[in-house]
Amino acid sequence: MMLLPVEWMAVTHRWMGLGEFPASPLVDYLTRSSSFLYGFHGGLLLLLSSNIRRYRTVLVYAIVMGFVFGVAIIAVDLHAGLPLSWTLGEGPLIIVTAMIMGLLLRAVPRNGR
Repeated sequence: MMLLPVEWMAVTHRWMGLGEFPASPLVDYLTRSSSFLYGFHGGLLLLLSSNIRRYRTVLVYAIVMGFVFGVAIIAVDLHAGLPLSWTLGEGPLIIVTAMIMGLLLRAVPRNGR
């Protein structure tokens, strides 16, 4: 989304049944910055995964906050009146990803090889 032309965002917005895309600097800023933040977060997790034992504390924080963020996103989506498909495809997937990360992290011994 960060690099998509506004016209493409407007088409997607209409296709999802959300009506006309609100063309404003704030909406443009929010769509692009949140998209970039998701990319930043993914890149950071990829970097942290390069040395799980060293970054364990940060990964535990990311996992816990993944749960919190997922629940918060579900609440935000419901409050905003987004389609159910959007809500189910965002918050719950963030929570499931955090769960998978937690299970994988538990399988890694804290010390040694």
